[in-house]
Amino acid sequence: MRFFITGLILISVVTVPVVALQAPSHPTAPLPAQAANLTGRWRVKFSLTGIGEKNLVFDSQTKGSGSFLLLDAGTDEKAVASPLPAVWSQTTNDRVNFAGEVELPLGTCCREIGTLIFKGKFKSRDSISGKAIFIASTENEDNFNGYTSTVGTFTAARMLDNE
Repeated sequence: MRFFITGLILISVVTVPVVALQAPSHPTAPLPAQAANLTGRWRVKFSLTGIGEKNLVFDSQTKGSGSFLLLDAGTDEKAVASPLPAVWSQTTNDRVNFAGEVELPLGTCCREIGTLIFKGKFKSRDSISGKAIFIASTENEDNFNGYTSTVGTFTAARMLDNE
């Protein structure tokens, strides 16, 4: 009898949540739109104060990993030779964040290593726009956060397989 009661309790504990989670099916109810997905290759154009407009390819892999290939931030404004590691996350309301360590030219004389951060929102399944932030690794006591930082904007467009 004890095993019977324990078995009934176990069955009710498992069955009730499953039944509660099942949504009623209505044949006339519209299907939800497919959520935007960051995984894939993106052409990112960004403009930062004091740095100007730059371009990169963000290759977004599964589980939050990816890479940046800087297209015009190398010497003589040429592409950087190899991709740099990057990370990303996708939050609620179609918002995305992606970031990586890069080296960017500052003005006409210098280059700076730092973290390039993009925080944006899907405008469509294949388009993202938002804010770009570059936080240089050089300490700056005059800045409120202790580091030199530059802000700007970005747009990103999903790349086709043959691009």
